[in-house]
Amino acid sequence: MQERLKELQQEAIQKIEQSSSLKELNDIRVAYLGKKGPITEVLRGMGKLSAEERPVMGALANEVREAIATTLEAKQKDLEEAAVLEKLASESIDVTLPGRPVKVGNHHPLTRIIEEIEDLFIGMGYQVAEGPEVEQDYYNFEALNLPKGHPARDMQDSFYITEEILLRTHTSPVQARTMEKNQGKGPIKIICPGKVYRRDNDDATHSHQFMQIEGLVVGENIRMSDLKGTLEVFAKKMFGEDREIRLRPSFFPFTEPSVEMDISCMICGGHGCNVCKKTGWIEILGAGMVHPNVLEMAGYDSKKYTGFAFGMGPERIAMLKYGVDDIRHFYTNDVRFLKQFSKHE
Repeated sequence: MQERLKELQQEAIQKIEQSSSLKELNDIRVAYLGKKGPITEVLRGMGKLSAEERPVMGALANEVREAIATTLEAKQKDLEEAAVLEKLASESIDVTLPGRPVKVGNHHPLTRIIEEIEDLFIGMGYQVAEGPEVEQDYYNFEALNLPKGHPARDMQDSFYITEEILLRTHTSPVQARTMEKNQGKGPIKIICPGKVYRRDNDDATHSHQFMQIEGLVVGENIRMSDLKGTLEVFAKKMFGEDREIRLRPSFFPFTEPSVEMDISCMICGGHGCNVCKKTGWIEILGAGMVHPNVLEMAGYDSKKYTGFAFGMGPERIAMLKYGVDDIRHFYTNDVRFLKQFSKHE
């Protein structure tokens, strides 16, 4: 039995040294040290030995197991190191090669315009106000001097959810909510950017969903001249210091008097071209003095307080400023289109 154990040790060590893979090495481990291996079979015959021989054979068996296990561990370490070296050789990296460029995104052109307008008016003391896009009929229409039956409330203009709930058609409800929240006390200076929705056919200049930025100032002794001065500062900051503005009479239910503002054409300088349709002027926004009825419904004393409001479309401003000819470009997520605005950082 003693000779058999020594033979198994020599045989196992020889096979271990000749092995060339981790799988082969593991097979040798199982074959010699496993429960069904030859060493275990030899030890099962120890029952036939005398009491004096059993301890001697047990110690020898442990020595044989330890010798085989030590040889296995050393061989495994060698094979693993060889595998790592082989992998490194096959996957070598040339550190002198240039790195792969990381694509960096840019601000969307509408985001640029909105942030630019916000920064301008914040610098003039305004606060940015927000409100729900799913709005009550009262705040969207009635509180803005648009009673039931008014043509602007026609179903073809609005997305109604119920008779009293709809997707807001302008950001003016934010103004109504802000005035109501202030409980008839001034002053108020806010701008309200956000999405609005109208039932419209999408084309080069119209969309069923678009952006609006409206402004509201309420206080004592607010005059039309304050509105004109504010809009003139806005036009010059957005389109250049040489821009001129003109106000034309118009009509909006929530302002009285109401005006539409034009700016001198930045293409021809006011001399007339295809962009301004030979007039020298480009319409840019609507505005006016807050209607007394709107002030009264919000809890303000219209004899004490006055105010002005204005509303503009960021898409239209972006189209004019960047020379975009189709509003749909802003919403189709064409990377080729968006990449053009990296130069405007």
